Amino acid sequence: MSCAAAMASRSLWRLRPGPPRPLSAYGRRVSVRFCSSGMLSGNINRAAVHRILRVDHAGEYGANRIYAGQMAVLGRSSVGPVIQKMWDQEKDHLKKFNELMVTFRVRPTVLMPFWNVVGFALGAGTALLGKEGAMACTVAVEESIAHHYNNQIRTLMEEDPEKYEELLQVIKKFRDEELEHHDIGLEHDAELAPAYAVLKRVIQAGCSAAIYLSERF
Repeated sequence: MSCAAAMASRSLWRLRPGPPRPLSAYGRRVSVRFCSSGMLSGNINRAAVHRILRVDHAGEYGANRIYAGQMAVLGRSSVGPVIQKMWDQEKDHLKKFNELMVTFRVRPTVLMPFWNVVGFALGAGTALLGKEGAMACTVAVEESIAHHYNNQIRTLMEEDPEKYEELLQVIKKFRDEELEHHDIGLEHDAELAPAYAVLKRVIQAGCSAAIYLSERF
């Protein structure tokens, strides 16, 4: 879930004919143009895009570290394959945001080393409570990320849905997969975790703080 995307002109986010170009995470060929100055072409909110990509990259990095921690504890248990499947999707999310960070020349948050340690500790710590604890963590984190993605979708839709079409598709797809993980957590007894309501509130408070800090630093 290691939670910066609001800028791309139509020429930036639309598919264009031409010689073979790298495939996106979804198998479509995407091309991005830059001005001679190195700035993104078109009338876009470049600062907002950087902020969105930075925080989303950090969030997906954190999510990966959480699942890594859970697998370290529960990888050989009956719930291990379930966690692994969700982790594999998070790896795809992170890979896509890694690509976008390079494309848009975005600086990662300076807090990456911190999220590396905290994410793994959160995953492993909740997994030590049993599969219910791990799934409670999944529900809390994925619900927070989905809410965060919904806020970004609203922002981009209000500004110009055509201008940010490709980015919106990425965020919407990942939002839907985070909600799937949320539901999987509930199906695997997340609510039976010790002090579930308290645990969920504490984890989500941490997620809100992580989002706030990663957007700004």
